[in-house]
Amino acid sequence: MYSARNEFPIARMAKVLKVSESGFYKWFKRLCAPPTKRELEETELAKEIYELFWKYHGIFGSRKITSLLNIGRQMPVNHKRVARLMNEYGLASKVSLRYIHTTDSKHEEPVAANLLQRDFTATRPNEKMVSDTTAIATKQGVVYAAAILDLYGRYPVGLALSMKNDARLVGAAFDDMLERGFGAAGCILHSDRGSTYCSKVYQEKLAVRGFIPSMSRKGDCWDNAPMESFWGKMKAEWLDIKYESAKQAMHDIREYVYGFYPNLRIHESNDNLTPAEFYRAS
Repeated sequence: MYSARNEFPIARMAKVLKVSESGFYKWFKRLCAPPTKRELEETELAKEIYELFWKYHGIFGSRKITSLLNIGRQMPVNHKRVARLMNEYGLASKVSLRYIHTTDSKHEEPVAANLLQRDFTATRPNEKMVSDTTAIATKQGVVYAAAILDLYGRYPVGLALSMKNDARLVGAAFDDMLERGFGAAGCILHSDRGSTYCSKVYQEKLAVRGFIPSMSRKGDCWDNAPMESFWGKMKAEWLDIKYESAKQAMHDIREYVYGFYPNLRIHESNDNLTPAEFYRAS
């Protein structure tokens, strides 16, 4: 509008655009004025938010970004201010989830009692753990991932990957946990009541090491909510919709379970510490 002032009068253009002439001049004066101290602060803050958002692969919303911003900051940043700036810059966390059903409950194997009863609190490491299996689609077939999560700090302690969803897969996740130095006799290890977890070979592994099995009620995913949440975050935050190769899918799963999730992903339930930081503080 201002660039066309030599061709058309400002007053006429303002009338056509349905704005007041005085309002236009006020806007133009603000546009040409040097940035205020607050505007400069907002620009710097937006840069910090942008860098943090992409450092964590664009998965965190405004509350977690605010927590990260305020670490060691003398003057804490308000959450609403961060939310506003993220909205202005189009920084929105990923939310889509993708599921493939993996539980086979149609079997004749014995089923353990539900010892957890949705009490997912733990006062120390190796007190209570949860386990589950999920599936990831690739063009070479489905990759199955079995993992074990220590409820103390939500720390992932065991993982196994395979193109087959069988008892060897969940047994390998249990072995991986032991090899990495986690687990102890007397620990409750919860799972769903699928055939792989109820299998004789898997239950014997637990018994030899003194683990106490616990299982969800039939068809009730909320009885294993921490594991469902863990898989949901991994698929929404980290994985592709569909992979060209099984090898690449397995690489990304390991990267998330062993690298990003325990070492970089903060949790409100951990006082905004990562699982590794919370676990080491015990």
